[in-house]
Amino acid sequence: MKSRITYASLFSDDTIHSPYESALDEAEAGLGQHHPMVIDEHENRDAGWYEVRSPIDKEISLGYFENGTSRDARDAFRAASVHQPSWEAQEWRERVRIIRKTADLMEEDLFHLAAIITLESGKNRFEAIAEVSESIDLLRYYAETYEQNSGYEIPMKSPLTGEECQSILRPYGVFAVISPFNFPLALATGMSGGALICGNSVVAKPSRMTPLSLFALSRLLTRAGLPEDVFIIVTGPGEEFGLSTITDPNVSGIAFTGSRKAGMELYRGMAEKSPFPKPVITEMGSKNPCIVTSHADIERAAEGIARAAFGFSGQKCSATSRVYVDKKIAALFFDTLKARISNIVVGDPRERASFTGPVIDNKAYGVYQRAVTDCRAAGGSIESGGSRLEGGLFDRGYYVPPVLATGLPSTHPLFRDELFVPFLLVKTVESLDEAIWLANSSEYGLCAGIFSADPEELDLFFRHIRSGVCYANRSGGATTGAWPGAQPFGGWNASGSTGKGSGGTYYLFSFLREQSQTRVQG
Repeated sequence: MKSRITYASLFSDDTIHSPYESALDEAEAGLGQHHPMVIDEHENRDAGWYEVRSPIDKEISLGYFENGTSRDARDAFRAASVHQPSWEAQEWRERVRIIRKTADLMEEDLFHLAAIITLESGKNRFEAIAEVSESIDLLRYYAETYEQNSGYEIPMKSPLTGEECQSILRPYGVFAVISPFNFPLALATGMSGGALICGNSVVAKPSRMTPLSLFALSRLLTRAGLPEDVFIIVTGPGEEFGLSTITDPNVSGIAFTGSRKAGMELYRGMAEKSPFPKPVITEMGSKNPCIVTSHADIERAAEGIARAAFGFSGQKCSATSRVYVDKKIAALFFDTLKARISNIVVGDPRERASFTGPVIDNKAYGVYQRAVTDCRAAGGSIESGGSRLEGGLFDRGYYVPPVLATGLPSTHPLFRDELFVPFLLVKTVESLDEAIWLANSSEYGLCAGIFSADPEELDLFFRHIRSGVCYANRSGGATTGAWPGAQPFGGWNASGSTGKGSGGTYYLFSFLREQSQTRVQG
């Protein structure tokens, strides 16, 4: 099931660099084109165009995309609704075949897709290639899961003679899929692939900042044999599309990844304005803690926390954002972590040496600035980073160094609010019990990590932590790096609405509803 390249193998694989760099040259040569929406076989809907520029360098034009309106959204939902029954009617093995074929095509196009991700999101080559590999494995895992469960057609036993009974899981209809900028391919692929393999049609809305990946996915689905108007892209402002999803009668459900504010608006809106309950699958952010006990391997802990906090400039819902360290080892741990952070290279993500590139836009840079200001105003200490890098390429993007901050009380809003920038808080604790209590004090509950060589401490952590994705002693990423079929990815509390993680055994259930069928013989 696993794709050829995984995140764990990338850093020791020298064979990736030449094909990636060739693909990057090819992708850059193809930038600047117009990408119209295609709804019911019609292009150029006169909605007006907007230009997307690369966060790497604002002088690079990625292309032009249509400003989709609520009318465009309604037309897309209507077209997807018309074509969904024939897609559902396809024998489930054919749907599985098309999804598998899409994964195969994606693997053939791996480096080109990774180059697109780098150019539109500012992700370095390692993380971009890993994102494509994750997308491939998501599709293959869902195909395998659907097959292992025989298309969710389960014979049942009736107490009455002559009755043949079965339980069948069937699709809802049309899903609106709303994906964010930070994983423009993997998150769109995971949500859309899950909906499609179950027999739903999809109207997909990418982030305004990162639409290129979704158009690439659409082309691969078409090449794999997906029928027309079963997967439709609507670009443009998120507000109009979001309002349309909760009011349009052709929408059967929503799959959303993004901010808590936007996710809760969709969740409440669907509950208030829909005439009956509809599924709203949300993943809504985090404030991920990591605990370092007195029994931790300090070098491993520093490595794992630095990677998880500052990979992709902290712009991951899985990023470590707060650390609770036992006071007995706090000084040594802090010095080790600070030294590790000092080795992080911030630069052009197209370059092999760069670990982090820019934050996505001026809004993210504003969050970074305010966090630094608020920390200092409250008496905290900024131990590294804190100001924008300047000169050359840095003047054409928002390049900021990682921030390591200390000295704030655990009740400060910076320990509570999601920032989505490279900003890490460290606080000392008296005991593991205190650390777990503080870790659970957030309303979020997505990822959590611990470093300890004591099995009893690990057992205590796993028993009492209130998060959906939990790790122990992970030097590759203290709270990051979930993989399909290994670590189902989904949050508790304010981090998600279903309690069933993507890339896991139960995720497809969110896109299906049960029908009991009974046939009486004779």
